Amino acid sequence: MDRKFTISVTAFLLILPLSIPKEIGFQKYASSLSVIGTWYVTAVIIFKYIWPDKELVPVEIPTSPSTWMAVFNAMPTICFGFQCHVSSVPVFNSMKQPEVKTWGAVVTAAMVIALFVYTGTGVCGFLTFGASVDQDVLLSYPSNDIPVALARAFIILCVLTSYPILHFCGRAVLEGLWLRYTGVTVEEDVVRERRRRLLQTISWFLLTLLLALFIPDIGKVISVIGGLAACFIFVFPGLCLIQAKLSEIQETRAVSWWAQVSYGVFMVTLGAFIFGQTTANAIFVDLTA
Repeated sequence: MDRKFTISVTAFLLILPLSIPKEIGFQKYASSLSVIGTWYVTAVIIFKYIWPDKELVPVEIPTSPSTWMAVFNAMPTICFGFQCHVSSVPVFNSMKQPEVKTWGAVVTAAMVIALFVYTGTGVCGFLTFGASVDQDVLLSYPSNDIPVALARAFIILCVLTSYPILHFCGRAVLEGLWLRYTGVTVEEDVVRERRRRLLQTISWFLLTLLLALFIPDIGKVISVIGGLAACFIFVFPGLCLIQAKLSEIQETRAVSWWAQVSYGVFMVTLGAFIFGQTTANAIFVDLTA
């Protein structure tokens, strides 16, 4: 079946309907299946490493990076996977009891799950195939492997359910900027809010669909814009920490205050360096390829 046709039909039938609702809480049902799917994918890769198939031959495992820049070049992909805090504010607002203590437990559980899923998948996939591992580790396995085929189906489910959540965050930012520009509130403009939501959703959806149709390799996309994930991981949280501490009214600055401000400055500096280095290197590689 044609790739572009499959992507288009799937996007219009599944992704677009999930992206239209006003509240992010609507995504909880599909997201639950997505989480279960990630566990299954990780379990399959770990199982295949411990009990490998007969047709898989031992490979050489690199034990050190080729250059020091290779370490930083891997950062965009890592940051890209852990930038789930982008949706933290709307998810917090959608809770029945939005309390900081409960939210702390939710965040901790989510990060622990993400850590084990990413680490288990990455480590066992790399130990199985070595340097020859595909960017999509599931493509390194035989195409007739039934458990791996099911894992690919779960990956599709994860992608389908993650897009609406990130789209909601982007749409909320656009809506906030518009309301600030016009000086009206959502309650005062309910009818127009619905029209704007549909217009923003459809426009965003069509733009990303065109990009997906004509950019077949997502690795190139992550390498170029993945540096922005470093901003979400380091720069923006660092700026928030600095602003929070500077807004405190204190006659004397304690050592802990200076330590937290210094930590915020360090995060901003590190994030800016990773963003600049990885983005410049990705553009250079694409231009010279």
